[in-house]
Amino acid sequence: MQANFYVPESALVIQAHPDDIEFGCAGTVARWVQAGARVGYVLCTSGDVGIDEPGMTRERATQIREAETLAAGEIAGVKDVVFLREPDGMLEATMLLRKKLVREIRRFRPEVVVTGDPTVVWAGDDYINHPDHRAAALAAVDATFPAAGQPNLFEELAAEGLKAHKPRKVFVTAWDAGSYWVNIESTIDLKIAALRAHKSQMKDHDPEPMIRQWAGEAARGKEMAYAEGFRVVTLVPDEDWARLSASRS
Repeated sequence: MQANFYVPESALVIQAHPDDIEFGCAGTVARWVQAGARVGYVLCTSGDVGIDEPGMTRERATQIREAETLAAGEIAGVKDVVFLREPDGMLEATMLLRKKLVREIRRFRPEVVVTGDPTVVWAGDDYINHPDHRAAALAAVDATFPAAGQPNLFEELAAEGLKAHKPRKVFVTAWDAGSYWVNIESTIDLKIAALRAHKSQMKDHDPEPMIRQWAGEAARGKEMAYAEGFRVVTLVPDEDWARLSASRS
């Protein structure tokens, strides 16, 4: 359970589709931004097959969903948004995708990487975790460790001025097996507003009751009204991170 609210200096959120971040961790992102953290988003796809309307093209869907993502990011306080534009519905955790994510990690140099859980397939009795979610999470995990921190791996990125970087922690959005919960009572309205920005997905549906229910269930027994849950992996111990931070300053 959350003891003290941890605020990283910087965090990079890597997910498969527009709206994945809003469903998973936008409340936490908004709290981090409000506390002074530098946060960026990387979307592996632009959700270009995610608008089921007559006459809709993938090109037009890309434009719509990227605009919605930028609007949602603005609500949470995030302006650094990267779209890799991999094919929606066909995402694979290839070496090329890993390299693209290593490039973004070395560019942004986050203290924390936030992504999904690549091991989740059966997500309850009425949902199978989208294969794009699993592929994006696996690629993100493999890019974060060990690839991004190894200078002799993808060393050609050095020509772009991108040096090896090992993030301090990985926050994995948790379906029901989290070990760390962030109190989002103060930012749940921002989370809901950011999700509403995805108008092509919400249509006439109001996500507020569902989000409040899910966040309330996550918070049950934890002395908070609403929560987002994570599994947290610490790659660099606190004392080593303090030493590395001092050497970079």
